[in-house]
Amino acid sequence: MPEKRGYLIPIGGAERRVRDPIILRRFVSLCGDRPRIAIIPSASKDAGMGERYHRTFKDFGADEAWILNFNHRSDCRRSEWLEKLERADGIFFAGGNQSRLSRLLNGTNAADAIRAAYARGTHVAGTSAGASYMSSHMIASGDEGAIPRARMAAMGRGLGLANGLIIDQHFRQRSRLGRLMSTLAYDPSALGLGLDEATAAFIDSDDILEVVGRGAATIVDGADLEYSWVGKDKGDPLSLVGVLLHVLLDGARFDLRERRVTLAPEPEEEDEEEEEAIDL
Repeated sequence: MPEKRGYLIPIGGAERRVRDPIILRRFVSLCGDRPRIAIIPSASKDAGMGERYHRTFKDFGADEAWILNFNHRSDCRRSEWLEKLERADGIFFAGGNQSRLSRLLNGTNAADAIRAAYARGTHVAGTSAGASYMSSHMIASGDEGAIPRARMAAMGRGLGLANGLIIDQHFRQRSRLGRLMSTLAYDPSALGLGLDEATAAFIDSDDILEVVGRGAATIVDGADLEYSWVGKDKGDPLSLVGVLLHVLLDGARFDLRERRVTLAPEPEEEDEEEEEAIDL
């Protein structure tokens, strides 16, 4: 039987700042009993980033948490690091700048090793810039705002683990609906996925996406787009007719193949006790 690929887990950022980091706990749990996790903090110039995730994953039960800080493209050929990527049960991309990831990793042995590991069942998670880098067509940078405008997003080439998905992060907190919608004006076949902070999409090998966390996942579907006008000059407002938009909360699922939503059951509301009527 062909091997099942691992879970792909883009995270909207700020997942370590909440009191109960359920997303990172679930990632470690998915990776198995006392797993080995490779941490790639290369998107950030913060020297302590890798150590902070190392401590977090060890606290959550990881047997090994290796910090693979690819600071130069030559690092991507280091045989001992490539071996760790091959042995890892989970691979985690920290946040920072997604363009830095593409400059360092694209076209390297390390990128090939990550794609191969994912294809044979290793789970791959990434937060903030690490989430955006999962796309084939990656939002490298862009402007804020709810209204889509011409050339609002600068695109780059990502790692290619999330084919057909364009992923954006810090979504509601940084008002990124406009720039995500603007990308679909140029490529309506893609699905846009915007993730709020402390919110993740757990995508399994059957392309079923489950929302986990405190915020929302916004899905922008341009498959039935009837009309788009992409403007003449940078900053021109765009016109899109027939775009479908879903805002999904914790527990909701989305079938990426069928483009169909399954909502989580609503919590039962307790009936208020009726006060006994008193005749005066």
